[in-house]
Amino acid sequence: MQNAPTATAPAGPTIDMLVAGVKSGDRAMLARAITLVESTKAEHQARAQQLLQALLPATGGALRLGITGVPGVGKSTTIDELGMFLTSRGHKVAVLAVDPTSKRTGGSILGDKTRMNRLAQEPKAFIRPSPTSGTLGGVTRKTRETMALCEAAGFDVIIVETVGVGQSEIAVADMVDFFLVLLLPGGGDDLQGIKKGIIEIADMIAINKADGDNVTRAERAASEYRAALQILNPPSPTWSPPVITMSGIQGKGLDKLWEHVLNHRKSFTESGEFAERRQRQTVSWMHDMLNDRIMSGIQRNPRVAARLPQIEADVRAGRLLPTLAVDEILDLAGIRP
Repeated sequence: MQNAPTATAPAGPTIDMLVAGVKSGDRAMLARAITLVESTKAEHQARAQQLLQALLPATGGALRLGITGVPGVGKSTTIDELGMFLTSRGHKVAVLAVDPTSKRTGGSILGDKTRMNRLAQEPKAFIRPSPTSGTLGGVTRKTRETMALCEAAGFDVIIVETVGVGQSEIAVADMVDFFLVLLLPGGGDDLQGIKKGIIEIADMIAINKADGDNVTRAERAASEYRAALQILNPPSPTWSPPVITMSGIQGKGLDKLWEHVLNHRKSFTESGEFAERRQRQTVSWMHDMLNDRIMSGIQRNPRVAARLPQIEADVRAGRLLPTLAVDEILDLAGIRP
């Protein structure tokens, strides 16, 4: 009697299946595509690049909005309300909620879908929490690729929510069309812990939680920030960043917020700055990927791996200068500037 064939694990979807699934808006296939892109395995990365190249013609059509702000400012509540506002007007909204990473597990620790209850149930919205993996600015290394996949899936508004803990949010502004900074009523010379450099690259400032007893304080804060912006260099010669008051939890001011986003898009398109910004961001993406690939190659190099623990120990003990340590690592990897 012939033995039954041994069962094998089902193969994952092919690149063609993923391309077709993403383009058709299949959420399960989009999630699998994002998981593939986020994987650090070399074989997965090779497939991910094939996928992204195949989907490239279908990308670039969305309006990319970055939102940052101090902890407790109400980013998630605002995004929840803004997302519902946009889907009610026919938009398809993808939210890339970038979470601080748990150093123990490497996973997201905030649970974004539980913080955006209404939007998580909306058929025309897609929320993807991603761990930062310790990168500055609260941006994952794969945020740009995930944005491209969501655009290919038909989402016409991409919102990137950052951690907003005073780190280098410049990384966020360098991958979106519009950079919104949310602040609390109160103002202050220290710009509430957000670096002045972040205010300088903001396309708009919104004083959130302008409701109840906070309305007067919010208006006062808005006046203070308008005055502060007058002495800073604007990010564009054709756009003066507006300062508005709003209440995310009450949904107040969302129409005004979105109107400014659209006016910014119109102004930048007419001046040619929109195309220039996108082109600059693409080159920046290339440079970031080059740095990541070089660093990944160095870390995987067997000669480096064998020597690195001792090099680190020598640097830690003060026996070796960090600059000389870097030279030795580059020599071991066969890379010399």
